[in-house]
Amino acid sequence: MNVHDFTVDMPGGGKQDMSAYKGKVLLLVNTASKCGFTPQYKGLEELHRKYADKGLVVMAFPCNQFGAQEPGDEEEIKNFCSLTYDVSFPLAKKVDVNGDAADPLWKHLKDQQAGLLGTRAIKWNFTKFLVDADGKVVGRYGPQVAPTALEKDIQRLLG
Repeated sequence: MNVHDFTVDMPGGGKQDMSAYKGKVLLLVNTASKCGFTPQYKGLEELHRKYADKGLVVMAFPCNQFGAQEPGDEEEIKNFCSLTYDVSFPLAKKVDVNGDAADPLWKHLKDQQAGLLGTRAIKWNFTKFLVDADGKVVGRYGPQVAPTALEKDIQRLLG
């Protein structure tokens, strides 16, 4: 099983079949609008604009599990991202990344790449997973790692 085997819920009730991204490098991030790391949206957007035409897809997964820092509804989240950071990459529907109600894709991501000291749970907003063109999870980066710090890893995967 790999990332391409999942379907993601999108705002407005739509679905995104992750198999549509076969052959693309994915950067999947749990996000929040009211977090100290929220300015990372800027770096995520920079990566998106720089590498989208080379095969990178950045996708944000808003999550309210850490300090209730993503309290808004779909429209509020979309407007915040668009107006504050000019985000043009896809935003999935708000998800849980930990616990019994965790989104199946996020359960898979955590199973494939453990965090610091082998922990599986997501510790905070803006944890990032890098997925290669075949749907294999190849990297996990903590919230303190700036999106632009992933550029070399992204370039390597894009070939």
